[in-house]
This record gives sequence, structure tokens and C-alpha cells, in this order.
Amino acid sequence: MSVDAATVKRIGRLARIRVEENEVEKYQGEINAILGFVAQLDEVDIAGVEPMTSVMPMQLRRRDDVVTDGGYPAKVVANAPLTEDNFFMVPKVIE
Repeated sequence: MSVDAATVKRIGRLARIRVEENEVEKYQGEINAILGFVAQLDEVDIAGVEPMTSVMPMQLRRRDDVVTDGGYPAKVVANAPLTEDNFFMVPKVIE
């Protein structure tokens, strides 16, 4: 895949990066080199390779998913304009 000058300008506009006319050719070459490297990755045989998230085997630390009130409900609603029994009070919006 090859990128032309118009595509470089469009990428710059989408990325909100100012691309001057004298820089287009340089960026075109850099983008084409990156795409060439990515195309090389298609040649790698990955049959039988498990997907992984890291090169080191890792286990996520997990905790029990327990619902609590946080242990300090009064602090949670301390800055609210209106509260009642540790609940936020809001104006009625549906009649």
C-alpha cells in the first residue's frame, strides 16, 4: 500500500496537525515506510500462537465483587446541596 500526497494532507487534517507543502513529501516517505514494515508482519507465521497481552505471563489480581456502602456514607454526601438519610436529593424532572 502506498500513500499519496493528498492522503498525507488528509491524515494531517484529521489529526489536526499542520502539514506544510514542503513537508508533505517527507511525511509521505515516513508513512510509506511504516506501512511497509506493517506489511512485513503479514509474512510471519502465527499458526498455533496463542494471543497474549504481555511477553511475561501474568495473572490479574482479583477481589470479590462485594457491594458496600463504602463505610462512610456521611462523608460521601457531605458536599451535596440537599441530602436526606445519606441519599442525594434532586429536583423532580418527570411529572
